[in-house]
Amino acid sequence: MPELPEVETVRRGLQPAMEGATILRAEARRPDLRFPLQPDFLARLDGQVVTSLSRRAKYLLADLGSGDVLLMHLGMSGSFRVVSDGTAAMPGAFHHPRSDDRTHDHVVFHMSSGTSVIYNDPRRFGFMKIFARADIDHEPFLKDIGPEPLGNAFDAAMLAGALAGKKTSLKAALLDQRNVAGLGNIYVCEALFRSQLSPRRLAATLSTKKGEPTDRATRLVGAIHDVLNLAIKAGGSSLRDHRQTDGELGYFQHSFQVYDREGEPCKTDGCEGVVKRFVQNGRSTFWCPKCQR
Repeated sequence: MPELPEVETVRRGLQPAMEGATILRAEARRPDLRFPLQPDFLARLDGQVVTSLSRRAKYLLADLGSGDVLLMHLGMSGSFRVVSDGTAAMPGAFHHPRSDDRTHDHVVFHMSSGTSVIYNDPRRFGFMKIFARADIDHEPFLKDIGPEPLGNAFDAAMLAGALAGKKTSLKAALLDQRNVAGLGNIYVCEALFRSQLSPRRLAATLSTKKGEPTDRATRLVGAIHDVLNLAIKAGGSSLRDHRQTDGELGYFQHSFQVYDREGEPCKTDGCEGVVKRFVQNGRSTFWCPKCQR
């Protein structure tokens, strides 16, 4: 599943082709993705200007001149391809390549910019939905999402407040999109390692009894910022199928400090530990038991 850096990389790759351009014609080559497309899906897109292309957590949001918003989620294997003058490019940079099988091209946006933006999804776990911008606060996919980890308001106090009293593990709490938006397994493992915090630590220990942030919260927020910014700069990473719009694979996976490094020496200076792996809430967790407390 793509995480925040992957989706942000895709957004930046699609922006030149879509933002400010008109959808001359939208094409759906099947009636459904993960969910059925709305009966008026194409009619609400044809002829509309994309006034902005933004991201909320792991969702892409295309604001339309009509006042509607097109919500797009990549799912596990979805990707966009931008075709211009017969040349194809793919936005998003990732650990393993996305599908190039054209039989899985399900939705096409023919843009006034002279490009066609094609959504390809072999597994069809991605989805699209149109809703009115005025209803965004009540949109089921968005209304319970927590703060953006790269937003100005996200700091140690906000994180400590969100986790105060939580009886779950720190890793599970960070993966809960109600607490922090857009974080996934890879970057949570990396952030916990860089802040030297155990994934098994009780989430509530990031705040004092008075609800104030501890040094642990400060370290963790700094690590989250660093890891996400590095990943976005590198073009994102993912275990499966996410590419940049220009088709290049991301490079952040080569900078992993702990993820997918089971049995290798810990990279923390002075630590003689070895990276371990265990299954936590159904997901692989990579950590150094010696320096992560």
